Amino acid sequence: MAATKRMNKELVTKYSDLQLKSSDLIEILRAQCLSRGAAGIKGLAKVFQIMDDNGNKRLDFNEFKKGLHDYGVDIANADCSKLFEMFDKDRNGSIDFEEFLQLLRPPMSMSRRKTVMEAFRKLDKNGKGFVIVEDLKNLYSVKKHPKFISGEWNEERCLKEFLESFELNGHDEKVTEEEFISYYSGVSASIDNDAYFDLMMRKAWKL
Repeated sequence: MAATKRMNKELVTKYSDLQLKSSDLIEILRAQCLSRGAAGIKGLAKVFQIMDDNGNKRLDFNEFKKGLHDYGVDIANADCSKLFEMFDKDRNGSIDFEEFLQLLRPPMSMSRRKTVMEAFRKLDKNGKGFVIVEDLKNLYSVKKHPKFISGEWNEERCLKEFLESFELNGHDEKVTEEEFISYYSGVSASIDNDAYFDLMMRKAWKL
């Protein structure tokens, strides 16, 4: 259901090469994140989350620049300024956190997005707009999880860990529609074939 080691390896190879060839600053930033694997954008999001002290979900230039630096993004100061201007659409000196993530994540075709949303809706049966541990119990078996087998973790702890792989907004033990789409946009970037992506999603989520 999550990115496999092979997918992450392919992402690292593909986007490590791309960041050296591209002249588009947003593409370069995206590539630097995804060269770390499917959860690379999520990692940057968590850095920004920590820096958002007042919880307004906006970043000023200094927060943006420090966040990139703390995450190890290799972008020159002048290019960092240009990037900020690209994201600051209304020119008010700050970036909306959600809009930033939407622009940064790799685009998915309509067919792939439709399949991802089908999976999310199957999980979110009550239409809450988010998924919690209870929603996973009938779809995700922890019986093969090594820490469940060893007795170190119970079923609920295993399910919580699985949910955390999708979360962007801290450890609130729920996954929103946006977080689910963001995660699978990273997975999607490692798969060139639409039919294979569709098959993977349908098999994983029993669609």
